[in-house]
Amino acid sequence: MNQSSKQGWRTLLFLLLAAAAVLGACAGPADDHVKQKNVALIVRMKHGDYWRTVKLGAEMAAREFGVNINFYAPDYEEDVKGQLALVRQAFADGTDAVVIAPDGQQVLDEAAARAKEQRIPVLTIDSELTGPGVASCIGTDHYDSGKKAGEKLIELVGPYGRIAVLGAGGGNGGQREKGLLDAIARYPGVTIAAREYAVSDQNQASELAAGIIAAQPIDGIAALNAVSALGAAHEIEKRGLAGKVKVVAIDSPPDVLAYIQEGVIQATIMQKPFSMGYLGVKHAVEAINGLPVPARVDTGTKIIDMDNMFWSENQKLLFPFVK
Repeated sequence: MNQSSKQGWRTLLFLLLAAAAVLGACAGPADDHVKQKNVALIVRMKHGDYWRTVKLGAEMAAREFGVNINFYAPDYEEDVKGQLALVRQAFADGTDAVVIAPDGQQVLDEAAARAKEQRIPVLTIDSELTGPGVASCIGTDHYDSGKKAGEKLIELVGPYGRIAVLGAGGGNGGQREKGLLDAIARYPGVTIAAREYAVSDQNQASELAAGIIAAQPIDGIAALNAVSALGAAHEIEKRGLAGKVKVVAIDSPPDVLAYIQEGVIQATIMQKPFSMGYLGVKHAVEAINGLPVPARVDTGTKIIDMDNMFWSENQKLLFPFVK
C-alpha cells in the first residue's frame, strides 16, 4: 500500500471514529441506574435445609434473570400471625411480584388481595392452596408423594403388615396422608395400628413414636415429614429396632439421608425445593413482563433409598448447592 493510500485509510478511520463519538454524545450517557425489579420470597420458616434450598434456587434465578430477592420468613412453621405480618411488611417495603409458600388460606388471601390492589403478580410454591389472583402454583403433588410413600412401605412390610402413621396434619400434610391411606386401602390385609401428628417438633415426634412402639408390635412407620421421620428414627435406633421396624419418610434433609445410610430409615420421598425456588422466581419475572405463566407446575418427587442415593443424578438433586 503506497503512502497516499495509507493516508486515505487513516482519514476514513478518523471520520468514522468522529461520527461514532458524535452519535454517542447525541444519544446521551447510558442509564446505569435502571431500577432493578424486586421479588418478595415469603416462606413458612426461616430455618432448616428445606427452606435454605428453596432460597438457593430463588437466588440462582434472581442472578440469571437480573432481579433482586427480598426474603421473609417467621422463625417457626404454623406461625400464621407472623407470616401475615411479613406479607404486610413485604408490600410496605415495595415489590414487583410475590412468591409465597403460604401457611394457610388466610395468608394467601391476604397476599392476593394486596397484590390485586397494587396490580402485581402473586405465585405460590410448596402449596396446593390457590385462589383468585394467583398466577401460578409451583410445587409437589402432595397426594402423589403420600401415595408413593404408602406403596413403598407396603413393599417393605408386605401385604399383611402392621403400620403406624406419623403425620403433619392439614394442608400439605393432609394431602400426603390422603394419598398414603388410598394406597394402603388397596391392601385389606394391612393394619393401621396408630395415627399420630407431629408438625415441627422432633422431640414430640420421638415421644409419639416411643408410645406407638411400646403399645403394640408394628412392622413399619410412614413418617410424612422430616421432623416425624427423624423422631421415629431416633426412637427406633435407641431401641435397637433398626431394620426390624421399617421407616419410609417424606423429605430429604441430610439427617434423613444419614439414617438411610445407617439402615434406620429405608426410603424417603424426595421433593425438589431448589426447583420450587428457581421456578417461582423465573415465572414471577415472566409475569412481571406480561408473559403468560403456567397455572400449575408439578416439580416432581423421587423415591430415594440406599440403592440409588449415590447415583450422580440423585446427588445433584439432593445437594444442588454443592458444585
